[in-house]
Amino acid sequence: VVEIVDIAGLVKGASKGEGLGNKFLSNIRETDAIIHVLRCFDDNNIVHVDGNVDPIRDKETIDTELQLKDLETVENRLAKEEKKAQTGGDAKAKRLVEVLHLYKDALVQGKSLQQEAARELMLLTNKPILYVCNVDEASVVTGNKYVDAVREAVKDEGAEVLVIGAAIEADIAELDTYEEKQLF
Repeated sequence: VVEIVDIAGLVKGASKGEGLGNKFLSNIRETDAIIHVLRCFDDNNIVHVDGNVDPIRDKETIDTELQLKDLETVENRLAKEEKKAQTGGDAKAKRLVEVLHLYKDALVQGKSLQQEAARELMLLTNKPILYVCNVDEASVVTGNKYVDAVREAVKDEGAEVLVIGAAIEADIAELDTYEEKQLF
């Protein structure tokens, strides 16, 4: 069973409480994976929150906000573990402090943490991501310049890219019978 939860879009500054901010980020923390839907079509009748269509900018906004929230998580945990390591001489805590410093350094450099060891921290950047490119009807089969840009941007992430035409899917979903849906 796959349960998909639609979480409202993330805006720049969410890690500092902008938009739905921390509520959005805490909802993501509960998921096993992230499906990141990117707008990859032009339509002057549908306004983009940032004024123009740029799926790479949108992806990078999300990446940055997740990294900033993870940095906060790592710094909070680091403060607790450093106290344990210093006062109790706890060898496990000392090792965790070393690992947390590595995570912090990576996040400060703008890197996501796709590491098995990071799982217990429930870091947002450690979740698998599926990028869904929402395209216009003409681009469903072959993609477009936006899809090409997304594929190029995520090629080193080990993430999958799926191309859909959500408007067409919505039209099909409104039809009453299976036969009508097949005919459409």
